[in-house]
Amino acid sequence: MGKRDDLIAKYADDLKNKCGISLEMDLLTKVTIGCGPSIYNADASTVAGSQESELETVKKNFLMKKLGLSDGPELMQAINDVIETYGRSERNKYRAVIYYMLTKKFGKESVYG
Repeated sequence: MGKRDDLIAKYADDLKNKCGISLEMDLLTKVTIGCGPSIYNADASTVAGSQESELETVKKNFLMKKLGLSDGPELMQAINDVIETYGRSERNKYRAVIYYMLTKKFGKESVYG
């Protein structure tokens, strides 16, 4: 297995054990690939759930640009819900895991079709 496969396995473990989510491996793989090289960078691969600027970046670059959603208070609410599910105290909130949960939450799996 390559490094990306190892990371996908780690993300799948987080989704199952920390978030209690049964997952679609195919979608998780596509979301992870969609994150690009950021998954290999320790800082870029995680989301700082308590930093407002970081959450704005997730909203603008992922929800609005990638998933094509319109801006509104429900976007930030969804991000906060997902972080709550992951666990606010969880030190490493992986970007691919958060993006996966947001994709599912908004029913936008077709973006990765």
